[in-house]
Amino acid sequence: MGKTTQVAADRAYDQTKTVLPAEVAQGVYMQHAPSLAALKLMHLMIGTAGGRMADDVRHEFRLSAIKKIDGMDNHTRKSIVPLFQELAAAVLTVDDPVKMTTTIGGLMDGARIDYRHEVSGDVMVTWYFGRTFREMAAESNHWAILDRQAVFHLGSKYSVLLFQHIASLQNLKHVTSKRFTVPDLRAMFGMSDGKFSRFADLNKHIIKPVIAEINSDITRLHLTVTYHKVGRTVAEVEISWEVKEDLTKVKDEQDRPKVGRKARRDGTTETPVTVFPAFGSVKDTQPWDRIARDNAPRIDGRHVPDLRVLADTFRKWCGEKSIPLDTASIEKTFTTWCKSYSAR
Repeated sequence: MGKTTQVAADRAYDQTKTVLPAEVAQGVYMQHAPSLAALKLMHLMIGTAGGRMADDVRHEFRLSAIKKIDGMDNHTRKSIVPLFQELAAAVLTVDDPVKMTTTIGGLMDGARIDYRHEVSGDVMVTWYFGRTFREMAAESNHWAILDRQAVFHLGSKYSVLLFQHIASLQNLKHVTSKRFTVPDLRAMFGMSDGKFSRFADLNKHIIKPVIAEINSDITRLHLTVTYHKVGRTVAEVEISWEVKEDLTKVKDEQDRPKVGRKARRDGTTETPVTVFPAFGSVKDTQPWDRIARDNAPRIDGRHVPDLRVLADTFRKWCGEKSIPLDTASIEKTFTTWCKSYSAR
């Protein structure tokens, strides 16, 4: 039995951290890397299982636990189905040169969403981890201890993948950097062939934004990138890391709303963002009251529809479509939606 599950069991009291097997954290064992939302869900599942992640037992949490994750508060029992489908499709490939075996299997064996009591807001989610994952976790002797809120606050799946990979290397003595070949880096990001095939595009659209996000006040790590060339071609990307001296800024940023986070990270002036109300009516709440009155069809051609019902219906629709209520285009989305709204 490996040490990873014991470390996870010993840290069961700490709900701010997730212990992840290094084999999973480093990503090199996983094909078909899930989306950002599915990755966050995976972290919640592994964190919930803790020291029992290698056990052949049923794990569970409520939908409300998912809705507490940054950016996932609008999810419904219908909208989480595709996320579990992604996790079910993730393939783990483990090669053991000592035993001279290669094992291919899944992260998850099955999940069930019980919505019998959905009316009261009680939706239960249960799942079993796949045999390959359980065996990997049971035999793992290397792990990553991740700040759960940092993972939940990251806004790119590539940021999560690199953050968890680097976190898995922090426990190694005298190791403060790692060199990636460009193919290795693409594999770690789970990129398909042909996507950002030119290094200049990969660097511009993935590497630099990911480094900037991890270096922001969301995480405790500061990364530095060095490019190693053969002639004019970048052959390797070296990433070194250190823990930031002042972690109070990290906690403060994680406690702040994500609205304006990019502006804070870039050091630019924050532009006020319009957010649709999370509850209640939009009556006398601008600009939503005005938009609804100007665009929603009148009842019998005369009466404005009930603005509380209209607002509740819009919020439900956004949840089903996974549209955040603070998305930059929420005002335009609400305007278009109102035009086709039917109060009947």
